[in-house]
Amino acid sequence: MRELSIDGFNLTIEDVVDTGRNLTKVSLSDEARSRMEGSRSVVEEIIQSDEVVYGINTGFGALSSVKIDHSDLKSLQENLIRSHACGVGEKMEYNHVKMMMLIRANTLCRGQSGSRTLVVETLIQMINSGVCPVIPRIGSLGASGDLAPLSHLALALIGEGECEVLDDDSLISTDSSLALKKYGIEPISLEAKEGLSLINGTSQMCAYMCEAISNMDLLMFASDLSAACSLEAIKGSHVPFDSRIHDSRPHWGQSISAARIREVLSNSEINSSHAECDRVQDSYSFRCVPQVHGPVIDMLREARRIMSIEINSATDNPLVFSEGTRSILSGGNFHGQYIALSSDGLAVACHEIASISERRIAQILDPQWSNQKPFLATNEGLESGLMIVQYASAAIISELHLMASPATTSNIPVSMGKEDHVSMGATGAHRSMKSSRYLAQVIANELICSAEALDRISEMPGHGVSKVHKWVRKIVPRLTTDRSMSNDSIALSKALLTGGITEVFGD
Repeated sequence: MRELSIDGFNLTIEDVVDTGRNLTKVSLSDEARSRMEGSRSVVEEIIQSDEVVYGINTGFGALSSVKIDHSDLKSLQENLIRSHACGVGEKMEYNHVKMMMLIRANTLCRGQSGSRTLVVETLIQMINSGVCPVIPRIGSLGASGDLAPLSHLALALIGEGECEVLDDDSLISTDSSLALKKYGIEPISLEAKEGLSLINGTSQMCAYMCEAISNMDLLMFASDLSAACSLEAIKGSHVPFDSRIHDSRPHWGQSISAARIREVLSNSEINSSHAECDRVQDSYSFRCVPQVHGPVIDMLREARRIMSIEINSATDNPLVFSEGTRSILSGGNFHGQYIALSSDGLAVACHEIASISERRIAQILDPQWSNQKPFLATNEGLESGLMIVQYASAAIISELHLMASPATTSNIPVSMGKEDHVSMGATGAHRSMKSSRYLAQVIANELICSAEALDRISEMPGHGVSKVHKWVRKIVPRLTTDRSMSNDSIALSKALLTGGITEVFGD
């Protein structure tokens, strides 16, 4: 477990993912504390002056013109939380809730939301104690923030709703008041502006996208390695990865993919063994790997840039500025279009990487390309070998095809037409996170097939491919006869998503 001090400006995607995995102990920086106190003083001045300001002493959304009496401001915040906590569907995963809590805390400690430090300190206590609100996943439109999910989060802060806590590695659901009491955490009484600051932002969709991007970083590396393993498994040509080809079309991602593959193929005895073969060109799923993987690597770099900004931004409304001219300004930073469009692109990318991977699986299992027994069965005809591994991969691609449809095109106006364009970013981000998990399964299946084929080739593959092959064999044993491959496939997929394959090249 490592120390993580949040200040609203320097949170990383890795910080978010590690917190979801219970690998951090979070604290609030002194700088953030000072900024929050400054912004809170602006809110207090507004309250004392009795000036009418949206989000502080008015209703919300289409009711923003309704002034609220000073004596009702606390009730206003609690009513906001309770009325908006109407999410439905399956509950969010524990780790995603924890990630969402961290992102929300980091947003507030920028000192542009007008919340007291007590709000963030309570969130941090809950994170460090492993107390996570039970949050139904569905309810956010990705504009006006993730209102419903974040309202369920805020309910727990005031001691209402349910929470999950870890008990000997098992999750136990209990009343929020009991969960807070167990860890000595006092429920808070929300002051003016604080309820709105807690629920008006992009924290849920950011949590999902942080996992999606983290997964894809690992999987794009793994997909280059799996492609190289498959190339050796069919004794394919190394020529398409020559640096001169990629220097002549110098896309960054394409060059990265080609360089990775070229490196792990180096010193290949398999390549030398078929130098004089009569195969002119391999199919596109081998020859064009850098040209297919490359655009996704570039897209992923842009998604990471967007998300790094987003998790360090003030995304509620209105925003409170305490430096210079003290102001409270209404805007639209809660709108999740950046995240939504990025999520749509990543979902399509997951489909494409899985699709080309499945095509390589098909060729490894086809004697026409591999010159091995059909489906790599030990006893042809009597056994089916890895036949259904391809079927499962094809079924996943059908799922990914459905999930590649854009979420952003389903705009539905709400709040009596005032909120007339929404991003559906939470829907898109959750879908992309799931897509990345499915992609891991297809790449795992490709590695299973290529490892089996390599076992049946007498020559040694490239030095890097040999390392990957040995790593796969630590998780998936050789196929000596027909057996269920489900557990092997799932175990290898999980190992990919936890970064196991990156450790292969640590030495």
